[in-house]
Amino acid sequence: MIKKKILKAIENKNYADLKKLLEVMPPEDLYTLLSEISNFSNREVYEKYFKDAIEVIEDEATEDIEKIAAIVPTEKTYFETGVLKTFKSRIGWLMLLMVSATFTGSIITSFEAKLTVFPALIAFIPMLMNTAGNCSSQASVTIIRGLSLGDISFKDAFRVILKEIRVGVMCSISLSVLNFIKLWIVDYKLLNNFDSQKQVTEIAIVCLTLFLSVIIAKVIGAILPMAAKKIGLDPAVMASPFITTVIDTVTLIIYFSFSVIMLN
Repeated sequence: MIKKKILKAIENKNYADLKKLLEVMPPEDLYTLLSEISNFSNREVYEKYFKDAIEVIEDEATEDIEKIAAIVPTEKTYFETGVLKTFKSRIGWLMLLMVSATFTGSIITSFEAKLTVFPALIAFIPMLMNTAGNCSSQASVTIIRGLSLGDISFKDAFRVILKEIRVGVMCSISLSVLNFIKLWIVDYKLLNNFDSQKQVTEIAIVCLTLFLSVIIAKVIGAILPMAAKKIGLDPAVMASPFITTVIDTVTLIIYFSFSVIMLN
């Protein structure tokens, strides 16, 4: 409805109404609008109004990028922002993420006695956490983009979950097969990093953890931004590194649960 009014205001050269409509139009809708009027010949309209609209889009994109990187958004450019202001925009999120990351340390500590029996398992913790974190980041960035453009809404949650599960299954199978080949040939045959009595079980634990954590990471990475949007928060807040911290905890729980069950 707003788009039709804007196009009509352009046609009638009603600049007063055009300015008011642009101020209330959602930033994500400006993308579509600008593409439709890209060949519009009235240079005066472009210079007077749509140049400002493009600046609004750039500001919104910059704000989302800063939130994704866990930085409090600022309206100034990098060099216009003072050192103290830059510090304040970053330290809050860093403190929160640092404290939340201690939960992963607590999980590792609770399994410390068991890990001493099978020390080879410790070496694969970074790989598992990083892979799952990367998978969640891929999903979250895609969903955040869809939300900002209006292509996805909370009512699509079930469809999104089903799609991410299917994508997750295909990714997890591919990654697990590649990981199994690498563990068997390099870590076991060449480097002899595994216990000769438990090598198959230990390799299976790593691969099963990778398989399950990738699927879960895809789903969580897609759902958290949608949930944030539903309760009135900016979906970009739920992007990396916040989601990565959540996924790290989930991955460790899966890994150690498989280890306890399969290695008694």
